[in-house]
Amino acid sequence: MKKINLSYIMILLLLSFTLSSCEDWLDMPSESKFDSSSVFESVSRAEMAVLACYPNTFNRELYYQLGMGTDECISSEGDTNSKNQIGNYVYTTSNIPSSTYTALYAGIEYANVCIKKLTAMREGSSVSDQKSIDYLLGEVYAIRGMNLMNIVRFFGDVPYPTKPVEDMDTFTSSRVSRDTIMDGVISDLQKATELLPWKSQGVYPTPERFSKNAAYGILARAALYGAGYSLRWDLESYSSGSVTLAQRADKEKINELYKIASEACYEVIQKGENELENNYADVFRDLVNGRYNSESLLETGQYGSNVNGYSIGYTNGIYSHPNSMYSKVKPAMHAIPTYWFDFNDGDTRRDVTICNYDINSDDERKLSTYAGCTIGKFRVDWKAEIGVAVNKRNINWPMLRYADVLLMYAEAENELHSSPGTEAEKALKAVRMRAFNNDESKIGDIPSTYNEFKKAIINERKLELGFESLRRTDLIRWGILFETLTETKQNLIKLANHTGSYHDADMYRAYNSIKATEFEDPLVAVNYLSYKNELSDTEIADLKTQGYTVLDMFGNDDLSNSKTLNADEIWIESLFRGLEKNKVELLPLNQNMIDVNSGLEGQQHPLY
Repeated sequence: MKKINLSYIMILLLLSFTLSSCEDWLDMPSESKFDSSSVFESVSRAEMAVLACYPNTFNRELYYQLGMGTDECISSEGDTNSKNQIGNYVYTTSNIPSSTYTALYAGIEYANVCIKKLTAMREGSSVSDQKSIDYLLGEVYAIRGMNLMNIVRFFGDVPYPTKPVEDMDTFTSSRVSRDTIMDGVISDLQKATELLPWKSQGVYPTPERFSKNAAYGILARAALYGAGYSLRWDLESYSSGSVTLAQRADKEKINELYKIASEACYEVIQKGENELENNYADVFRDLVNGRYNSESLLETGQYGSNVNGYSIGYTNGIYSHPNSMYSKVKPAMHAIPTYWFDFNDGDTRRDVTICNYDINSDDERKLSTYAGCTIGKFRVDWKAEIGVAVNKRNINWPMLRYADVLLMYAEAENELHSSPGTEAEKALKAVRMRAFNNDESKIGDIPSTYNEFKKAIINERKLELGFESLRRTDLIRWGILFETLTETKQNLIKLANHTGSYHDADMYRAYNSIKATEFEDPLVAVNYLSYKNELSDTEIADLKTQGYTVLDMFGNDDLSNSKTLNADEIWIESLFRGLEKNKVELLPLNQNMIDVNSGLEGQQHPLY
């Protein structure tokens, strides 16, 4: 991790020169273009240019504003906060986040320059250099494809640059059909799979760079998005009446995309270089400590002071008091209270995914209320050290895990054949077996019919991939965002009222407040005693004399989120308040995006 991120720092210094410098650097001629001959005169320098693309493949908004508003993750900030608004589908043309859009397009421009220059550089190079250049080309094709996919999944039809700005006839660009773009994304990623080395070849020792394995996985993801539902409208008239949530019209193309997704996942599975970690918690203990394992196919590198700006483990972490041994963590994202109940008994993923404790100023672990549970996958007490700063914890972002590959394979097979089949069932079963410590008696039946298997996949992705910034657009590509979130809010009200399937939810929990004493804390969850009914003052007093702390699970005694779980509370009433079917499945463009690109004038989302 350290090596590649230190490289990023040097690269960014180089690129700041090549983009705008007027002074000599290391006695090289002053240039003002990214594709300076001094950069692409050797494979080693060309590699630096390729590495410079990676910081622009991700942005904090992708997991923050755009990761909330689901049946697993909600905002804990105030209603007037723009992050809360985006997480509750209150869109305006001024509050839409634009950093992701800008960063991803910057990465695309870098990739376009690299593709042009590497292609030219390859001609006349030695055989060994050509192989190295091919690897680099594979990386930038993969980066361009992934960036375009991520822009499309949130904004739909967008500008589609495939060559450097310096080669364009105009500096403006207009919307292009997302189907056209996604077809190009598929093509880019297919090229990447042809050019990149397998992980086992050892060319790139880190999942912070694309391998053939990772390119296949992202190809599968792109194919599923390309085949799925998206908000669409007439790109000629921009009529509000033309807005609809639909798949592309070409059914044969949809089937072709499912076939591409299935085959891409199969390539990774049959290669046998990746596998599920035996212990679900170890996936994230390794992640927060910069240890690479066979489940991780692709990560966004975060290390040091300069390439560490995504606040992973801070914005989306567990609460830690500023005076604790772990220093300050103030999460702005929380688990929706009903999510805890979606996991079956014995599912080891629940207590890893949802952290049930906060850490106070005395390093004591305080049990969380239902409304106070936070995201547990990026917790700071699992780290070996604090990190560079409270908001720079040196925690990578998990872009792609092998568990996702297995679930995408199962989904694609079911869609392709209108039934799961043995291999799809096997893939789903593998994920569930790991979740229940390989206890087959607990995993339940694996459905064998199309509809039931699809429901199982929809549910399993929520349980396996929670808080990994996939759920929102998963629900959209399945065409069920509105229905799912409407039901989720109804379930939250039932939980608050202690009715329906939540009638026997714990009213109180009693626990021993144990002090944390070390980094890489082995604890996963605080143990507790459950009480289904109201406790009398005498019962509470008796528990306290035994050394227990008694917590009202519906109350507001929580360090990270002092909100009462009551159906009349404003935070519940305002949850998903902007949700409208056939409207919010895509973001409008921020007016700033249009102001700097006249080609987008008159091309705003028709309903905004």
